Amino acid sequence: MKITTPTLLIDKEKALRNISRMVEKARRNKVRLRPHFKTHQSVQVGEWFREFGVEAITVSSVRMARYFAYHGWRDILVAFPANVRELESINELASRIKLHLVAVNPETVTALAKGLQHPVQLSVKIDTGYHRTGIPATNYAELDALLKLIQGQEKLQFAGFVVHDGHTYKQTDAAAIHAIFNNSVTQLNQLRERYKADFPNLQRSLGDTPSCSIVEDLQGLEEIRPGNFVFYDLTQQHIGSCSFEDIAVCMACPVVAKHPDRGEIILYGGSVHFSKDVLLQQEDAPLFGRVVELTENGWSEPLEGIAVVSLSQEHGVVRASPEHFAKYNIGDLMYVLPVHSCLTADLRKATSPRKASRSSTCRACRSGS
Repeated sequence: MKITTPTLLIDKEKALRNISRMVEKARRNKVRLRPHFKTHQSVQVGEWFREFGVEAITVSSVRMARYFAYHGWRDILVAFPANVRELESINELASRIKLHLVAVNPETVTALAKGLQHPVQLSVKIDTGYHRTGIPATNYAELDALLKLIQGQEKLQFAGFVVHDGHTYKQTDAAAIHAIFNNSVTQLNQLRERYKADFPNLQRSLGDTPSCSIVEDLQGLEEIRPGNFVFYDLTQQHIGSCSFEDIAVCMACPVVAKHPDRGEIILYGGSVHFSKDVLLQQEDAPLFGRVVELTENGWSEPLEGIAVVSLSQEHGVVRASPEHFAKYNIGDLMYVLPVHSCLTADLRKATSPRKASRSSTCRACRSGS
């Protein structure tokens, strides 16, 4: 494959190792692994999960659920508050798969109850500290009313409670991540005790890659829903969820300009390829990606003295030491580990021509989902 534009490379061996490790952790803890497929959004990568016995998945949109249902997945959770304007698509999906939806308020439950033509599993989103959305775990009055409303609907089958601890992404200390995880599990267990008489089979489901990567004891849950772990990225390495050796994606970007007066190399690879996610380094210096070199077995650890320091729409600005600056010529490819692999993979999916390959795999195996 000749790379001519920004292209996502996938190291299949690393991805398989990451999948295997999470599958084994779930098995050891006797919890269901329902991986979040928004990270890769790829039928081919999805098949790698099947090889490890994964049967239930998570997605972030009805559109994504339709995509994976078309390719044979039959147990899908849309882990985003149900959008009642998509009832037609929801009904079509519910007619042929086991569909799980998420609700946060009674208006959504009422609209679903009125418009659904087929039964769906419905979970309630709980806020245990992230404060993005969800009902606070201690708001019993609101939860009592919502569960009573769900219980009276023919097409809604209450499945349990789902939590996403997105605030673990702001931590770099394992003890802090353990504390967030333990707090969420404690609150979920309190809810289970409160409602188990009416719903003896309710599920406690939690999903975030830092917790699921760092915490070894996952007792107190029936299900985990991490997603980023399949690829990992610089953010996860910074948090402590993985090592550089676990990062299974990098971007190949053409070198289009060099500026020796300021030691900067310009890449064809900007925010529409990487996203604007950034890591702040010493003295708040921004980092948008770290440069690696291809090897016979994938790529190296990040090189010192060279990094992506700025992104605009199509441009990436790389600041390089004189030694690294001299290595690259116009037309060469530079290989960059992304800050956020989920958004990078999604952007490559969205910006590539329909028939063009948008990703490839190292070790002589191709992914191009």
